[in-house]
Amino acid sequence: MAGNGKQGSAIYLSHGGGPLPILGDAQHAEMVRFMKEFARSRRRPDSIIVVSAHWEERVPSIISSANPPLLYDYYGFPREAYSLSYPLPGNPSLAGAIRDSFAAAGIESELETSRGFDHGVFIPLMLMYPESPIPTVQISLIAGLDPARHIHMGKALKPLLSENVLIVGSGFSFHNMNAFFSGGDGIDERNDLFQNRLVEACTRSGSIEAAEKDLIEWERFPGARYCHPREEHLLPLHACFGAAGSPERAGKIVFDDRILGKRSIAVLWE
Repeated sequence: MAGNGKQGSAIYLSHGGGPLPILGDAQHAEMVRFMKEFARSRRRPDSIIVVSAHWEERVPSIISSANPPLLYDYYGFPREAYSLSYPLPGNPSLAGAIRDSFAAAGIESELETSRGFDHGVFIPLMLMYPESPIPTVQISLIAGLDPARHIHMGKALKPLLSENVLIVGSGFSFHNMNAFFSGGDGIDERNDLFQNRLVEACTRSGSIEAAEKDLIEWERFPGARYCHPREEHLLPLHACFGAAGSPERAGKIVFDDRILGKRSIAVLWE
């Protein structure tokens, strides 16, 4: 890391249900409050990199256009959800630097010039920086959803944290759609057991190898496949861990509350 006082950081966020956080849904109130306060309480980043749960490609793909549109990749919501406006600029030079970092790590990647920012990008950033969007680059997940490959992808981003860059892993630490809408909003033991074990893995200090092994083997956590029938909303965490985790830089839990009635977390590495 460069000793310029501008070292970046990484955060894994549970980003909520589609556009509901922006639409004032009461079950997102604590999440919205956290995201707004997080941005207000910290130095403003010069640029942002988002790994979103809502895009998968054969190899890591990088949005490299200067002004990507918003991609309203959700359905069944009120009309206003499809006219949200947020002039979020891209960052072609940062996209090129990311591709160079991937190449140096032996990772094949592609630049994407036509895709827009999906809601895993623009919804949390609208909450965090509503009045002044920050130049942003989105990176896809890797098809096949191999946790080790996503940690490796994150490690390739580590040199970029020598600058004032914020890496956002935009997912959801609980993502069982049937359970969200089952009507139960009380104690959920399987959810609690999984979140507790995830917290333990992310905040482990001293042995980065043990923490990495834990995250690669996340399916062994109690309640793992109940909380994540499919893991696309978990793996942005692995990218953040790879980018920012170190023996001296364990994760810190900065949000641990209910979203849509289910316990979810956010983890910060700084």
